[in-house]
Amino acid sequence: MRIINVAVTQGSNRQRQQPRCHELKNACGYLGFELEQTAPNGLEKISAKSRQEYPQHWEVVVKIISAALARHQPRVIFYPHQSDWNATHIGTHFLVMDALQTLPRDFACLVVETEFWGQMASPNLMVESSIEDVADLLAALSFHVGEVERNPYHLRLPAWLQDNVRRGAELVGGQGGTAPDFKFATLYRLRQWKNGKIEDVYPDGKQISAADNIRRVLDSTS
Repeated sequence: MRIINVAVTQGSNRQRQQPRCHELKNACGYLGFELEQTAPNGLEKISAKSRQEYPQHWEVVVKIISAALARHQPRVIFYPHQSDWNATHIGTHFLVMDALQTLPRDFACLVVETEFWGQMASPNLMVESSIEDVADLLAALSFHVGEVERNPYHLRLPAWLQDNVRRGAELVGGQGGTAPDFKFATLYRLRQWKNGKIEDVYPDGKQISAADNIRRVLDSTS
């Protein structure tokens, strides 16, 4: 599938905005992802607070994201969940939701909420990463030189992916269920945008192994 990383912001540190974009471009290039900037230095004031206090600014940034969605017609959108702690992550959640509301009613896609700073209370999807996948992620992460100097994410990524297997065995697989034979995994909440609103896809949780055909899994939700 064609993957486009939309850089909603480029961080709050203005001196790091251009270097961060350069690092992101290199990381995306390594993984074979495309990169689309929303503005030369990224969008500013992306938070739930700005959404309430600066409605004119918020209308402008929503239009930017709406235009990107209308232009690319994505089949799947990944964005942070509503309680991902970081103010910009939470703001990005509402930015995507508000942008979806502006699109024609016949626009439909899968929406996948992610977690990074704050854990989801109700993920419904656990996706295994192979050892090769994790190696690629670590290699891509190494391009974010300034960010890993500030916080060594690359050293902690494998442990986080392993802990997701522990959590996902219960949260996605069901309390008391048998844990899957995964070494690494990521948790998501997958739903769909249809008829101008969010609709559930899976009545129960779903676990996808690295051997599964992800395209077939996505097709089954349509």
